[in-house]
Amino acid sequence: MITVSTSLAKPSGYHHGDLREALVAAGLAILEEGGDPKALSLREAARRAGVSAMAPYRHFADKEALLAAVAAVGFGRLREALLAADGRGSGREALVGQGVAYVAFACANPALFRLMFGSAPCPRDGDLDAASRSSFAVLTERVAALVPPAEAADWALHCWATVHGLAALSIDGQFGGSGENPEAMARRVLSLSALPSEC
Repeated sequence: MITVSTSLAKPSGYHHGDLREALVAAGLAILEEGGDPKALSLREAARRAGVSAMAPYRHFADKEALLAAVAAVGFGRLREALLAADGRGSGREALVGQGVAYVAFACANPALFRLMFGSAPCPRDGDLDAASRSSFAVLTERVAALVPPAEAADWALHCWATVHGLAALSIDGQFGGSGENPEAMARRVLSLSALPSEC
């Protein structure tokens, strides 16, 4: 005699409370596949995580909350890239390395980068703000070790504006005609202008 279970099995993507992480991972995967941050939906994230369309609402009030969580992970990854670059040099060389890593991160993750910096609706919640500040702190700490304390904040802003501009122009294809690798361009420009020449 064949018996048929009447219990409903949970979808394979849901395991004892890891749904939030699975949804964030699905969001990251969508962006890594070249998806538009504005098109990322809770429904598609749920489908990829193997759960019902209503399940994400246990963790995210709306799509924008999921976007914020995905962006926070992006800032964590950016921070790791900056720290790794900083550890491969010292002084001004380490700062230039951070700038090159910033541009490389943007070029490798254009959709995620755009989400992180506001080209899609993404509320600035506490976790996202903390992740953003933590990544920026890597740059500010390096700058603070190279310039007088009274000038550190201004030079950190200058360096960030420079690398962010290079990153944004690169992922928008504005340097396509130059034939120069964006990372090589970043290294050249930052070597000239990242800090005063006496540093």
